Amino acid sequence: MGRVGVLLLNLGGPEQLEDVRPFLFNLFSDPEIIRLPFPWLQKPLAWMISTLRFQKSQENYRQIGGGSPLRQITEAQGQALEERLAQMGQEASVYIGMRYWHPFTEEAIAAIERDRIEQLVILPLYPHFSISTSGSSFRVLEELWKQNRACRQIEYTLIPSWYDNPEYISAMVDLIVQELDKFSNPDRVHIFFSAHGVPQSYVDEAGDPYQQEIEECTRLIMQTLNRANDYTLAYQSRVGPVEWLKPYTENALEELGERGIKDLLVVPISFVSEHIETLQEIDIEYREVAQEAGIENFQRIPALNTHPIFIDSLAKLTIESLEKDPHTFAEVARPKKNMKMYPQERWEWGMTTAAEVWNGRLAMVGFIALILELISGHGPLHFVGLM
Repeated sequence: MGRVGVLLLNLGGPEQLEDVRPFLFNLFSDPEIIRLPFPWLQKPLAWMISTLRFQKSQENYRQIGGGSPLRQITEAQGQALEERLAQMGQEASVYIGMRYWHPFTEEAIAAIERDRIEQLVILPLYPHFSISTSGSSFRVLEELWKQNRACRQIEYTLIPSWYDNPEYISAMVDLIVQELDKFSNPDRVHIFFSAHGVPQSYVDEAGDPYQQEIEECTRLIMQTLNRANDYTLAYQSRVGPVEWLKPYTENALEELGERGIKDLLVVPISFVSEHIETLQEIDIEYREVAQEAGIENFQRIPALNTHPIFIDSLAKLTIESLEKDPHTFAEVARPKKNMKMYPQERWEWGMTTAAEVWNGRLAMVGFIALILELISGHGPLHFVGLM
């Protein structure tokens, strides 16, 4: 076996307030976020959106200390994984590739080439596959493999998802048990799973397996936990008027409050690192929603971060993938036969449901909305929260 590398994929996040605007520009430059009929419009639109939105986003990051801890945590996970692999007899170098901020995926690949890695395990830090997370990163890598002759010399394998990995499930259960036992009456605590949402059309029209994997993962966690606690699964981070996976976290919290639930333990099921969605959205915004709904004791399990059982799960996934036949880009791009991936399949643009999938953060009005907003001071961007 030649020199082995592990590439950990993640979203990335602004590390300081000055990074927020360029981070948003990178985010909205991605056609997975906003789908436009003419590629040359992508960057001008991203510039406008990042200019309009960055002050509001900066305030959210200011509430959690002025930046995202995601890079620091991901690097700590990579270091812990490298050490655990060595303990298990597998020498490997671990690299970090972020989708929208440093170190970018392209930077990681450049380092992998410099280190003359011969075998590469590509491991997304998203337990559940979605075309907008793992799928988006895989497509970036696929393009790099097509364009770069050096990449094609690397024998690679991808791990599409690992939501049912036993060690991952055990790590989640361990965190839940630790927090449950802090309540005065653990058996009466309602367990609230909150996953990052995606537009409903991802599932209905694009065949995204994300919802199915989230639901199965929740079932496995509760089965392994083996306690009598009631639980709820909901989806957070919805933006705009497009229908997203339901129930929405805020609505589910209000409903539990109406039912008289007083003790709640939140489990951020689709997140393995602390970042803006856990530290600000759950801990601040949703806590306020819960308290207003009458939920008196609102607690959250920490993200997995460098939990030893979780690092074990990543190490075992890595070693197992090296021993099996490799998974290629062509294979993992379509975990389901009916999956549609941008840009290979033709999705209509304009005022259609399919187009709304790729305009999830902006609704459907693109430049028309921007022009209306700039001229009148009113319009769709206020409605979707971009102003």
